[in-house]
Amino acid sequence: MSSTTIETDPIYKGRHYALAILVVIYTFNFIDRQILSILLEPVKSELGLSDTAMGMLTGFAFAMFYATLGIPIARFADRTNRRNLIAGALGIWSIFTALSGLAQNFWHLLAARIGVGVGEAGCSPPAHSMIADYYPAEQRATALGIYSLGIPFGIMFGLFAGGWINELYGWRTAFFLVGVPGILLAIITRFTLTEPPRGLAEGRVDTGEQPSVRETLRFLWAKKSFRHMSFAAALTAFVGYGFITWAPSFLIRSFGMGTGEIGTWFGLILGVAGGIGIALGGYMADKFGAKDPKWFLWITAIALLIIFPFNILVYTSTDSKMVLVAMIVPVILGNFYQATTFSQTQGISELRMRAVAAGILLFILNMIGLGLGPQFVGIVSDLLSDRYGQESLRYALLICSLVNLWAAWHYFIAGRHLKDDLIIEG
Repeated sequence: MSSTTIETDPIYKGRHYALAILVVIYTFNFIDRQILSILLEPVKSELGLSDTAMGMLTGFAFAMFYATLGIPIARFADRTNRRNLIAGALGIWSIFTALSGLAQNFWHLLAARIGVGVGEAGCSPPAHSMIADYYPAEQRATALGIYSLGIPFGIMFGLFAGGWINELYGWRTAFFLVGVPGILLAIITRFTLTEPPRGLAEGRVDTGEQPSVRETLRFLWAKKSFRHMSFAAALTAFVGYGFITWAPSFLIRSFGMGTGEIGTWFGLILGVAGGIGIALGGYMADKFGAKDPKWFLWITAIALLIIFPFNILVYTSTDSKMVLVAMIVPVILGNFYQATTFSQTQGISELRMRAVAAGILLFILNMIGLGLGPQFVGIVSDLLSDRYGQESLRYALLICSLVNLWAAWHYFIAGRHLKDDLIIEG
């Protein structure tokens, strides 16, 4: 398909609307996923749970089902209508978010969180695949960066809404009010979003042949760039999810801040600074990577090294205002990895393995990052509680942040091999 033909294709011309809808869906994805973080303290108090138990609810209980089901759902997405799959998944996770407000004990909330994880497994792999068909390679990191803005936007709105609704009406109402609107969005998605032909933006021909999950994994794992960047992304997410989940509790315990105040200020930091980081990371990756592919990933390696001294300041300061200001740089630079990691995974994959490739990446990222990050912080906090009391969470988060140095090394190695692994076709 020639570039002229592509540019006049109505589906290609409507790609910006499609991207906008996907951003809104991803925003709801993270509102419903992360709202529990601002509600940890009131939920923990009412249900009588430990930090380890709350780490399980925010991390592994969700991630185990979210990451594991992501791969078979992604395989299904590679041979079926991705738009319908996303709409159905959105409806499911929205219902279970609302049901979280009815929980009477740990097991009720665990079941609801599993339901949210099952639904959200059907979001990102098909969305990544659709965006790869809407946007050519030289625009893809930017497009996936825009899509990934749903992460900071969702966290920001989730923290803001959850924090203030909790103070005014309680944590149960907060779950209900953020869950219900997603059902309406699912209907809008089903009837207004258009499924793009596979390979549309690149003029690549879809043969219709779909590799198995094992073949896709073998194909990706043979590429050194994927091995290193997937693990690097997982380690970066390990730090990020540990921080996002437990920072509100850290601010409550160490500085006596209320959930409404935290929802406002911490939400703005994650939303605005996080959004800038994702967009800037995608833009810089496209800009410098176009000249030399290794910079697609080296930009992130450098960003993770710069974060180190700022994290020390965040977790050693005794002034709440200084802590909030110091958080800005790690939030910006800590989000650089999002767009380019997702984009390069699409770039090294064949057409009919793109959703599964995204699913495999997300499985690695979420099992280590989302599954173990919050759980690790909760366990370390409990282990340090006898010595540090209320301040144990501060030191648990500081220990967790050191993992960024390990992640930076893997991004550097991945960048050295990326050029040889990218697939370029006309």
